Amino acid sequence: MAERARQMSWTAPLVGGIDEDLGLSGASSHQQTGFQRLVAAIGLGEVGIVLVTKISRLAP
Repeated sequence: MAERARQMSWTAPLVGGIDEDLGLSGASSHQQTGFQRLVAAIGLGEVGIVLVTKISRLAP
């Protein structure tokens, strides 16, 4: 995903990733600390774009 972001003109210092929730069920966001960090960063205006491999991974 980082490579795709760079292809879209996002420079390396601006590209980050959250992958600590891999393998966890998307049924509840309570155990998904990565998802919670993403939502907080979006709320604080720290995120300009979100790229995912599966849109279902964003559903709490």
